[in-house]
Amino acid sequence: MNHLRQLSLLQLVPEPLPTFRADVSVLFGKYLPRHGVQCHIVGMPGMGEMNDQDFASVRRAHPAGGRWRQEFFYLLLCLRTLLGASKHTYDLIQVRDMVSIGLLALLIARLKGIPFVYWISYLMTEGRIERSREAINAGAGFRFRLVLLKGLIERAILYRIVLPGARHVFVQSEAMKELIAARGVQPEKLTAVPMGVDTETLLPGSVVKQYLPDWEGVPFIAYLGTLERLRGLHVVVDALFMVRERYPQTRLLFVGDSPIREDAEELLAYADRIGLNDAVHVTGWLPTNQAWALLAGADVAISFFPRSEVLDTNSPTKLLEYLALGLPCVGNDNPDQAQVLSTSGVGWLTDSTAEALAQALCEIFADSEAACKRAALGPAYINATRSYRVLAAKVAEQYRFIAAKGG
Repeated sequence: MNHLRQLSLLQLVPEPLPTFRADVSVLFGKYLPRHGVQCHIVGMPGMGEMNDQDFASVRRAHPAGGRWRQEFFYLLLCLRTLLGASKHTYDLIQVRDMVSIGLLALLIARLKGIPFVYWISYLMTEGRIERSREAINAGAGFRFRLVLLKGLIERAILYRIVLPGARHVFVQSEAMKELIAARGVQPEKLTAVPMGVDTETLLPGSVVKQYLPDWEGVPFIAYLGTLERLRGLHVVVDALFMVRERYPQTRLLFVGDSPIREDAEELLAYADRIGLNDAVHVTGWLPTNQAWALLAGADVAISFFPRSEVLDTNSPTKLLEYLALGLPCVGNDNPDQAQVLSTSGVGWLTDSTAEALAQALCEIFADSEAACKRAALGPAYINATRSYRVLAAKVAEQYRFIAAKGG
């Protein structure tokens, strides 16, 4: 790609740096530079060095104590960076998932004649409004009313000013693209960039299976990811209960944890109440390679995403990693999962009930040889459609189109 003019992208993100979000570190740090797009990233303070994330430059806010102090210093850093930007240093300015800073960046980019782009990885304002209303209905106090007010104000700013004023908007999924277009943003300004897999790291056959003590040779289902209460994972536990009626030795391994400790504890307590205390295990957060190794030993992996306006727009990564590992997998009808499973023909697509999940899981256990043969097609599908190599080419092409039109 050396014949292409280098593009310089200034990107402001809410994540601590270094970040472990692949759609930031892998897409912008590893693959986009191969297409001549150099990312200068600004984020919150995080633990560790940035050596393994190949951004053109990194700026992190001062690691002050307390959330409000950190956010204040981050705002100052963003303001200084934006005021110091020029058309000679940056071809594009992009803000990810931050409405107030997005508004600030939009105004400064307009003044400086630099194209402004917004990236939505999650419906933050809708999620904040939904969670605060649930808390208020449950009897929460004044603080949640302030959170609700913030969400409502930011939603108005986002849809009335930031998105209409942006030169282009990148979104997480086709479902999110449809929703945002329905709210008045021109469809031609929207590009869906779903989650992907770094297929240079997760190569077929590159992961050596590992097992928990006494789990080797025992049939088990694996789940990778967060165990937050809003994920409704009691449905997966219910599915295990039904599977054990036919395959009584089956266990369930949750590879992950929740930012809220009580969520994982309540999930295990639920399993205990229905008689599955010895059949369900939570590992806690693990290094990626260790998590993949435990997954690789599973008979089947499951990806369950509750249906809601907010979660329906997500692009689950876990399902893609299951396919890349060549694992038999079951996924419920989240729109992005449904698209992946129906077009690939690799996994088992179900509705969102425990009964449907259990039926698919039992089909896999009933003929594991056929299930493994079907799952073996997964890596090729991911490499062709959902590798960050493919996604980066699409994003780089769009950036060049935007930059060519100027500010």
